[in-house]
Amino acid sequence: MTVYQNSQNSMEQLSEKELLDFVKAGNLPRHIAIIMDGNGRWAEKKGLNRISGHREGIQSVRGVITLSRELGLEALTIYAFSKENWNRPALEIKTLMLLLEEYLKRELPTLMKNEIRFQSLGRIEDLPLPVIQSIKKVEEATRNNKKMVLNIALSYGGRAEIIDAIHQFNADVQKGTRLLKELDENLFSSYLYTRGMVDPDLMIRTSGEERISNFLLWQMAYTELYFTRTLWPDFGRKDLLLAILEYQRRERRFGRVSPESHGEI
Repeated sequence: MTVYQNSQNSMEQLSEKELLDFVKAGNLPRHIAIIMDGNGRWAEKKGLNRISGHREGIQSVRGVITLSRELGLEALTIYAFSKENWNRPALEIKTLMLLLEEYLKRELPTLMKNEIRFQSLGRIEDLPLPVIQSIKKVEEATRNNKKMVLNIALSYGGRAEIIDAIHQFNADVQKGTRLLKELDENLFSSYLYTRGMVDPDLMIRTSGEERISNFLLWQMAYTELYFTRTLWPDFGRKDLLLAILEYQRRERRFGRVSPESHGEI
């Protein structure tokens, strides 16, 4: 067993309060993105239907949002429903939309109390009208909240986001409000769904899968990736703290040479 594994195992033995103290003493990420994976497998393991897994997963969402706000994160982005998820059974999709609508109605007072601004990312026009109306209501109600941004990616795809940004920029060029020669990375970023936000420092994916699944493709150029075998409904506050501790151990160079390398190639 490596020194790192020993260190990781010892951290897992700590209480949530002890982990919280360690995390607060380190360099905190400003923006965390999460692929919430494993609801269906969690339910299957327990002999339940997949919808039960999605319902239980909502509890994990609540815990992660609360802790992120306590830690002072600027933004939390969660991948709730991808463009590819439209290929799931119709009954599951209908139930997921109902759960989303229910969640938005129930959580609005909590978002207001904690001064969290809610934003949706994706091709929201694809969603059922009642869901769109609920999203717009919560976005408008929380528009002036300043403590944290909660992004929920819905009918989202990273490639689609880039295509949408290209179309929007091209439309501005056609209108004469932009020049093609003005386009650079910073300007292009302002056409993405996440315009005005810092890119994710840390991306967490649960359930053991190790891929980013068309999520924030442009924004995650230098994001630290963290994969855990924990299924999303079992992912709690302590799991988030362990992920942040792992992030704090890493050296983020953004293409630069490490000071310890003394310039070697």
